[in-house]
Amino acid sequence: MSVASLDLSRSSAVLQLDDFSFKYPDGRGNGVGNVSLCVESGQFVVICGRSGSGKSTLLRTAGGLVPHHFGGVVSGEGSVCGRDLRVHGPGELAAYCGTVFQDPEVQIVMGSVRNEIAFPLENLGWESAAIRVAVEETALALGIGHLLERRTNELSGGELQRVVLAAAIVARPPLIALDEPTSQLDPVAADELLATLARLNGDWGTTILLADHRYERALELADRVVMMDAGSIAIDAAPENFLAEIAAAPERHWLLPPTAELCMRSGIAPLPVGAKAARKAIGSRVCVGADPGQQGKSLPTEGEVALRLRGVSHSYPDRRAPAVDRLDLTIRAGQCTVLMGANGSGKSTLLRIARGVQKPDSGTVAASGEVGLLLQNPNDYLIHERVADEAPVFSLARFGLDGFGARDPRDLSGGERQRLALAIVMQNDPATLLLDEPTRGMDRERREELADLLNSLAERGTAVVVATHDAEFAAMFAERAVLLANGAVIADGPIGEVLGGGWHFATEVARLLPGTGALTPRQGAALLGAISPAAVDGEFERVTG
Repeated sequence: MSVASLDLSRSSAVLQLDDFSFKYPDGRGNGVGNVSLCVESGQFVVICGRSGSGKSTLLRTAGGLVPHHFGGVVSGEGSVCGRDLRVHGPGELAAYCGTVFQDPEVQIVMGSVRNEIAFPLENLGWESAAIRVAVEETALALGIGHLLERRTNELSGGELQRVVLAAAIVARPPLIALDEPTSQLDPVAADELLATLARLNGDWGTTILLADHRYERALELADRVVMMDAGSIAIDAAPENFLAEIAAAPERHWLLPPTAELCMRSGIAPLPVGAKAARKAIGSRVCVGADPGQQGKSLPTEGEVALRLRGVSHSYPDRRAPAVDRLDLTIRAGQCTVLMGANGSGKSTLLRIARGVQKPDSGTVAASGEVGLLLQNPNDYLIHERVADEAPVFSLARFGLDGFGARDPRDLSGGERQRLALAIVMQNDPATLLLDEPTRGMDRERREELADLLNSLAERGTAVVVATHDAEFAAMFAERAVLLANGAVIADGPIGEVLGGGWHFATEVARLLPGTGALTPRQGAALLGAISPAAVDGEFERVTG
């Protein structure tokens, strides 16, 4: 383990772990081993690593769920704001650590949004007037004031995530632990969430622990980055030192944020932290006329129609505007399409209608074969007590779950459960595959594997439709992008045109190089003249001579 020169004085520690280890009961789940970590008051700490590396366990420890809720075996010492983790459980620690976990739906306990946000304050004995003010201010800060009177069981995944965050921060605890908080948020909402965390950290001195596979936007806010590997801390360093260590280890390049990878491939050093520094480092290097492989593409207008929606509309009783409004969409066999748009724009409703699990108020839906659907919550698909009983061996192996057969599905990490749900949905090879936020909880390596799998399915004739907020993932596999707003299609075309350099719906590289397409770091390096355009889809080749 390498540790940068950070001041780790115990006197102001909000979270203190000394040689701390935890094993889940009967070996279930991924624990942590011999972790020593001191997080001081007011620090912003980003936690990263592969799926199942121990990130979630570390955050559960900060909230007291480990060991009190999960049981298991503990060794070493741990404390939150001076309270011994062995003695004080989640109820007592709730005043000191607010938590937001990967599955927001399992954290909801009240029927309405207003009551959900107020619930922690009621437990702490706040006066009713103070509760009303705190709920109102917190909802406004997170942009969910319009949701206060809504029922929690009628919210989208992204809306639920913001409500859970509001409940976590409403009492202004000194420590907030967040596990994949942006995984279901659209780019605008994700930026707003990070801006809120920055304000809490800067204005109120709140200590932030943020675990995220897509951590690049938080890097500029961070004081330090902690990388978990197999339950232990592999790197603990300031952001610029962290990037340098990752760049020096080829086996860890998958962990580089897109902008840092672009600069590494382009021979820029030291690697910049954040988009502003990257833009300055890149300067005027773009090779005008270089083609990264997305320019000039057109979408096929002929071929077998796998799925067609005509004039489809659907409204929910508690909303004034329709969720889907007179929508027309044609999906062809062998085509990879991404649906993008803000939370509540109609993506999930559209997929449910396309699968037939929700009937439209008007319009027609026609499919040429079996339609498979993976919804946002993978827990909805898990009905057995053993992974081996959920899906056949070949399907488990396809998603890297061979060897997991004896495990309880509910003891898997968020990313592992997502892959298991995919294995269940895809075991019959449907003619049309619909995926709603399939990369939730997945590290980049698994996202790339999924992108390769979706491309291979499309080559065999499967129509693939993915609703996602992850533009980086979309650029890995999709050829077509459909942008929704207020239940209607506002843009539909080649991915390079729709997601090529917008303010929000664009890849990180496209934001740096606007107007060049929905670029991956490798494609961006081709535009910077660092690698041959011919090598974009092959092995990395440095241009010489």
